[in-house]
Amino acid sequence: MFEAPAPATVDRMLAAQQHAADQFGLRATGRRVWGYQGRTLSAAGPHWLRVVCAEAGTEGGILWNGPSTSRTLPASVPRPELLHVRDWTDQAYAYRAEPYAFTPNPIVSPRPVLTEDPSLPETWWKEMTAALDALADVPPPADREAVREEYLRRVIPEFTGHQVDDVTWTTAHGDLHWANITRTPHILDWEGWGRAPYGYDAATLYVYTLLTPETAAHIRTRLACVLDRPEARTGMLTVCAQVLQAQDRIDFYAELASAVRQHLTIL
Repeated sequence: MFEAPAPATVDRMLAAQQHAADQFGLRATGRRVWGYQGRTLSAAGPHWLRVVCAEAGTEGGILWNGPSTSRTLPASVPRPELLHVRDWTDQAYAYRAEPYAFTPNPIVSPRPVLTEDPSLPETWWKEMTAALDALADVPPPADREAVREEYLRRVIPEFTGHQVDDVTWTTAHGDLHWANITRTPHILDWEGWGRAPYGYDAATLYVYTLLTPETAAHIRTRLACVLDRPEARTGMLTVCAQVLQAQDRIDFYAELASAVRQHLTIL
């Protein structure tokens, strides 16, 4: 999803990935997927093998434990099965390896942002909205925040010009873009799940289609059952603010920024 990092990071993460594959008796020879600045590296084989790293002594916390704690979520939220977790450290870095049951269906888009209609069938939309409903029914965890209240109350006025009133909190995936969903559908990459304003996941899907207005209009209709609710407005404003805040450092946010500003004029 992101570009490969600096060569030294590439070499280090490939070595860690090979170590993990050896430990589990797996092969990781398929398509490689890099996380932001090389913090994660995933690859397909008979299983999907994900390796995450952090500077030694800084591992742990919400992102580190997200996939393992997501196993407590109901089965009605479709996601690949996490089979094992294994940790190790060297002098400078800590690593965690996570092999998943492989999901053969392709992701909806190779990038988080859509540039064309994905032509998803009616059954896909029914299953996805059911999954979002099932996730929203989970009581928001006290120890996991996908979006902090202090953060949204600061960035929404600063970057959107709108104000925040009461917030309706629910449980969210936290990074539900088009490269994190398959055509099954299965929802991938659970490291950031937790408490978020109502409608945050649906708003992310919608905002990430704004480069193609016809597709955006279609998807807005599909997600109307969530986005038409008044309490979803804060979730939408949060996503818009995040895009505008990070546009200088994340390429696909820069692509979205102009469309997001236009969208804010009608909120």
